[in-house]
Amino acid sequence: MQIEMAHIKTQGINFIVFNADAPSRMQQDRQRLLADLVRRARANRLRVEKAALAFNESGRTTFFGAPDLVRFLASSGLPRWTHTLTV
Repeated sequence: MQIEMAHIKTQGINFIVFNADAPSRMQQDRQRLLADLVRRARANRLRVEKAALAFNESGRTTFFGAPDLVRFLASSGLPRWTHTLTV
């Protein structure tokens, strides 16, 4: 399965946003999914300091992850996907 992601460096911080959500939509499962995707991105030699998931919920884009990154994404919007990750 291919997961779209955006790997971006802004204000000196490397962050990744994954186009994914946990099937259960529970917070603990989202946290596990995010940790797994970050681990896989790092294994592919991407530098990751902060990360978030982006998904549609009730017809709008929602973010889950590092609180300051989520606030940044909520105000700036969804970035363009730059890479794909095979899982």
